[in-house]
Amino acid sequence: MPQTGNTNPTNTLEHMNRKMNQQQRGFTLIELLVVLVIITLLSSTVGPKLFNKLSSSKVKVAKTQIELIVSALDTYRIDIGDFPSNEQGLQALRKAPGNSQYWDGPYLPKDIPLDPWDHPYQYKVPGTDQPYALYSFGADGQPGGEGNNADIGQF
Repeated sequence: MPQTGNTNPTNTLEHMNRKMNQQQRGFTLIELLVVLVIITLLSSTVGPKLFNKLSSSKVKVAKTQIELIVSALDTYRIDIGDFPSNEQGLQALRKAPGNSQYWDGPYLPKDIPLDPWDHPYQYKVPGTDQPYALYSFGADGQPGGEGNNADIGQF
């Protein structure tokens, strides 16, 4: 009997394999390069904006931590009658100075925090216009500066 059409099982399998191969075709090098260029363009426009938000949030964290320490210093002064000396430093908020019978601390729940750039806060008595100065040197860790490198706090 002559076979009509495409009823041969071998031909049918080959035809199905060819069809599946056409459907499972991968990406070309050009398509991949176009996608990489698009991703690079997006990251170059979005990335700097995200970094600006990160640095401005660090400034806000530093201001908040300074306010917390100022509050602890005020409570210390109420109990002791004066602010910690330069020698005692901010550690007097956590551990009683040797000669203080009125110390009622610790005045901070945890150790004195580092600023958001992992530098210690600066404390000195007296301050410029206040009884003490409490500040962070900013991102660069050096006195002065502008933008994210500017000093933050009470002088």
